[in-house]
Amino acid sequence: MKMKLAIAALLVAVVPTMAYADGDAVKGKKVFKKCKACHTATKEKNKVGPHLVGIIGRAAGSVEKFKYSKAMKAKAGEIGNWDEAKIKEYITNPKKFLGGKSKMTFKLKKEGQRDDVVAYLKSLAK
Repeated sequence: MKMKLAIAALLVAVVPTMAYADGDAVKGKKVFKKCKACHTATKEKNKVGPHLVGIIGRAAGSVEKFKYSKAMKAKAGEIGNWDEAKIKEYITNPKKFLGGKSKMTFKLKKEGQRDDVVAYLKSLAK
């Protein structure tokens, strides 16, 4: 019984990480075209939204010279550094994630596309 509980606990810890293994960076680059009007992921240049260069591991709300929403400023400390899970949750529903008004009104509804975008952003860090 203890062994089954240990295995179950291990699966709970590992499964969220494995979910991103299914993301396809090539597909993510194509899906990211929906984001390009407001963001760039390859140049440190802000648009309507902050640049996403080095987003994974970067502190939320920390891009210099970008004016973040009040909700992002208030939640940034709680968010901490962006990781795959936080990015995926944010792009699912930014307003819900922040608990207040977000400058980003776009929602990426399909889970597979969210996985692909995260895989794309992650691939740029290499």
